[in-house]
Amino acid sequence: MIHKLVTTPMNLVIKVGEKVKEEADKELYDLPTIQQKLIQLQMMYELGEISEDAFKEKEEELLIRYEVAKKKEFEQWEELTKKKD
Repeated sequence: MIHKLVTTPMNLVIKVGEKVKEEADKELYDLPTIQQKLIQLQMMYELGEISEDAFKEKEEELLIRYEVAKKKEFEQWEELTKKKD
């Protein structure tokens, strides 16, 4: 009984932490979100709202995130197809 009283709050904290990480990963590696941010970035650059250096820096960051997201998507697809076989 005492064991449950001690471990239950810890388990809850772990579950909340896992959910926060999951949501953060979704935001960071959501392909449509990244694509939209790339479009917005391009528009800001073309309108002169940001410098070329700032544009290149942010574009590189977004392209890396896009690449990681595509890799994750491919890995998930492979995992799903393996389960069906």
